[in-house]
Amino acid sequence: MKKIALHVSYIVSCFFILLFIYAALSKLLDFENFQVQLSQSPLLSAYAGFISYAVIAIEIIIALLLSFRQERLLGLYASLGLMAGFTIYIYLILFYSDFIPCSCGGILEKLGWTEHLIFNIACIALALVGIFFHEDNRHIRLLRPILYSGVLILISTTSVIILFITSEYIIKKDNNFTRRFLLHPILDDKSLDLTINSYYFAGISNGKIFLGNITAPLLLTAIDTSLNETKTVKIELDASDYHYRNIQLQVKDSNYYFYDGSVPIIYRGTLGDTVAHTISHQDAFFTQLAIVDSVHFMIRTQSSKTREYVLASLNLDKTPKLQLYPSLLEKQIDGVFDVDGKLLFQPYNTEVLYTYTYRNQILAMDRQLNILRKLHTIDTSTIAKIQTHRLSDGTHKMSSPPLKVNGEIASHRNLLFIHSNLKGRHESSKMWNKAAVVDIYRTDRQEYIGSFYIEHKGETVFSHMALDDQYLYVLIQNELKRYRLREPISKYFN
Repeated sequence: MKKIALHVSYIVSCFFILLFIYAALSKLLDFENFQVQLSQSPLLSAYAGFISYAVIAIEIIIALLLSFRQERLLGLYASLGLMAGFTIYIYLILFYSDFIPCSCGGILEKLGWTEHLIFNIACIALALVGIFFHEDNRHIRLLRPILYSGVLILISTTSVIILFITSEYIIKKDNNFTRRFLLHPILDDKSLDLTINSYYFAGISNGKIFLGNITAPLLLTAIDTSLNETKTVKIELDASDYHYRNIQLQVKDSNYYFYDGSVPIIYRGTLGDTVAHTISHQDAFFTQLAIVDSVHFMIRTQSSKTREYVLASLNLDKTPKLQLYPSLLEKQIDGVFDVDGKLLFQPYNTEVLYTYTYRNQILAMDRQLNILRKLHTIDTSTIAKIQTHRLSDGTHKMSSPPLKVNGEIASHRNLLFIHSNLKGRHESSKMWNKAAVVDIYRTDRQEYIGSFYIEHKGETVFSHMALDDQYLYVLIQNELKRYRLREPISKYFN
């Protein structure tokens, strides 16, 4: 019996030596991919850097312990603890995670997650057999290995559960720039050739996508959301003798608006009518405009005293029409480029959003421009990394290329989509060369939802994006592409 116990313990040890050496080598040989996969784990994303090294080191150490007879018992207990941790990890993946990721490489990549769970449970049973036979060979009563094994399994599983809970909090609330790519969140659905590349999104209303045109600014193009019918009309302005620099178009509800903040002027027309009428002239100069309703606008303008950007409310039904809010945009360097960003209005919750371009901050405000929440993106750039100098006329100019954090944005209901310009931790360089990253955030609270890729067309990145309940629309070169939103995103709209 003693010889049988010795042989069983030895065979079990050999199995785990082969298993752990193979697992460690397969991870080392494709270490970058292993880190990327860990960073996409719905349980351990926040600790991908530490865990990627720790797991390999532990597997090698356990294999060494099992190789020496005097340390074999310790190696068997360590094998039990590690396999218990792996098992609870897979259990949490299957029953408690937001999504089920791809497998982790090696020979086990061929197994599904359920089969992987069964394999790990079998390994736990095998480790227990090895421990019991090893202790039996030493004439140790069975109670001690049972107690030790139970405590070890409890410690190991509890540790993984704690890592899971804290990792989820870090990823969603206090992210350290680790992206989690959602599992097939969009599906390439349909495209339309626009023949030219000068279009931009003006809005989505009544089942139609409206486009403005940089090179032909008075054209209003309407495309049904099925991308089957296109209609373009030329709009006439009731007063057009101004020296326009950059006339732009927005569509909201049943109205369209042409405006140029350098004149400054705002026109409003009704969809179906080709004449736009002046509703505001010389009320306020502005660099950006967001439409709240037919007479109420949020604008970004420049202070006549400091030449710095400020947010303001322009309400044509009030006296005075213009109300400045100079304390909203927080100056860090020059009050111009360092507070640069994009302004939009969310009809769903009647909130105003301002997303900074050169830092990881988002302002959520009500219709009176009271700050409701200060949110942040997962990038760690809290201070704008720019260099500027002020010219003699009081204007500012960039003196070196800036570090741009946030690019194009789009919002629908309580989600904000941001085209990010910075690569996160443990991300594939190969993917960054052929696709753009879009990060998704909730705007009703601080929460990062996840990310996805939009592939380039050749070497060209998409230029604009827009959303509705079912689709993401992007403009890339001369093409309008439609992506169907799948459950990882659409569930937030239900």
